[in-house]
Amino acid sequence: MNTIGNAAIRPDFATLTDPRQKCKIEHKLLDIVIIAICAVISGSDTWPDIYEYGLNKPGC
Repeated sequence: MNTIGNAAIRPDFATLTDPRQKCKIEHKLLDIVIIAICAVISGSDTWPDIYEYGLNKPGC
């Protein structure tokens, strides 16, 4: 993922609260939000598309 774009997005979503149970968290909420935003910008329009996008990005 583009590190410059990633760094620019992070401050806008840094205050999000994570409602998930701590023992079930595998990925940071902010990482999921950034992947979802990038996937939608890239043309994904369903959750399976966003999931596939995340799987195919380096470092995800």
